Amino acid sequence: MSIQPDFETFKARFDDRKTQLLWQWIPADMETPVSAYLKLCEDKPYSFLLESVEGGATLGRYSAIGLAPDLVWTCCASEKEEHEDADPLKTLRCHVRDSRIDIVPEDIPPMGPSGLFGYMGYDMVRLIEDIPDRNPDELHVPDSIMMRPTLMVIFDNVKNMMCLVTPVRDHAGNAKDKVEDVYTAASERLAKAFKTLTGPLPAEALHCGTRLETPLPVRSNMEEKQFHEMVERAVEYIRAGDIFQVVLGQRFSVDFDLPGFELYRSLRRLNPSPFLFYIRFEDFDLVGSSPEILVRVRDKTVTIRPIAGTRPRGRNAAEDKALAEDLLSDPKERAEHLMLLDLGRNDVGRVAKTGSMKVTEEFVIERYSHVMHIVSNVEGTLRADRDSLDALFAGFPAGTVSGAPKVRAMEIIDELEPLRRSYYGGCIGYLDGNGELDTCIALRTALVKDGKVYVQASGGIVADSKPASEYAESCNKARAIIQAAELAVDQARGQINQKDS
Repeated sequence: MSIQPDFETFKARFDDRKTQLLWQWIPADMETPVSAYLKLCEDKPYSFLLESVEGGATLGRYSAIGLAPDLVWTCCASEKEEHEDADPLKTLRCHVRDSRIDIVPEDIPPMGPSGLFGYMGYDMVRLIEDIPDRNPDELHVPDSIMMRPTLMVIFDNVKNMMCLVTPVRDHAGNAKDKVEDVYTAASERLAKAFKTLTGPLPAEALHCGTRLETPLPVRSNMEEKQFHEMVERAVEYIRAGDIFQVVLGQRFSVDFDLPGFELYRSLRRLNPSPFLFYIRFEDFDLVGSSPEILVRVRDKTVTIRPIAGTRPRGRNAAEDKALAEDLLSDPKERAEHLMLLDLGRNDVGRVAKTGSMKVTEEFVIERYSHVMHIVSNVEGTLRADRDSLDALFAGFPAGTVSGAPKVRAMEIIDELEPLRRSYYGGCIGYLDGNGELDTCIALRTALVKDGKVYVQASGGIVADSKPASEYAESCNKARAIIQAAELAVDQARGQINQKDS
């Protein structure tokens, strides 16, 4: 299909100094998001793949690939005192505003290149709250990186089509003859991507070697005894009335000598979730399958969707129903969920118009491939004097990774956990220059760096929590990532054996 818009339409908008898109629809019945990513981005840092699986079984309508950013914003919140004149969030807000696209045709899918994509780690909270920062950082990655792609491929999984999109923001100078050069350059970006997508997979993408064997030895950043002592101290704080709940956990690591994308391929098979993502940076990757929205803004509606309370899926419909009824009748699970629902109300209320905040779903069961959760949904209309970044930080970090009351819980987390959380418990997503936002919580998320996979897992500590049970829950939550790493290793060894034979 031809590139849109045609030159004359483009020129008229360009002369009016309008930011706009060039795009091209092509069939996707012979392509997948995974194969397209490997073709376009296999050796390129600052690229990403976003997918979604709804209800544990249904592929979400849209998947998105982004690459070749013209802007990369990096933030280390711990360095804010070294640059007293700098306001990182003000700078980010300017970048988001400058990414706005004036003309977005109706047939362009969401997640188009009109904003910044990336992550914000848990420790970004120190830019908005006075939280102690006493713990060492052993991962050595920025607290946030956001990138603005100049090329995106958006799959419409219903129509079996993909849309190649590139933004045009270059209005420096007013010479009339420049418009031809700008249109040609944007068209060539699309043509090059089309040629790559219609070509074969790179040979090196099909064969990965490994020296490892499964099961992979798992290491934690604390002994089980230390974990128990941490939980006991948290319970003391709760019984003393400091807090109602605090979310504490541990960090695991395993050796991993494969590309991070191999971990993503395994994870999306083992643990399909509403938010599947792979983001490649210069010297590390983020890989995740998060179940939970942090904050979403669409058409001025702010949404927070707390998830708390978990049971495994049943082996048949009757067992599944019984487990759901047991979950909904569990006093501890209901009390924990109610605390987080109240936090969600409070967070939305901070940026919503008076009287607009409402709970649209309350204590419903949401089923995924391996587990079910209690879920509620809180919505409100964004106030005129607030923007999507305000909405994000009204709910940042989520109560499900901090506790209640949130600020005091975070102070206790800093006291009891031995390391900075880094990416864990922050968010993954995009800030759209046209005012929308979609983020998920960085749960079930791994960092792949220097030959290792790191994954952190936590649980909500309340007054009657048992240290041994909390320790087991933390280990079980990390298991999905570790199993995905082992599957990737087993597949790589199988490829080697098949090739050698």
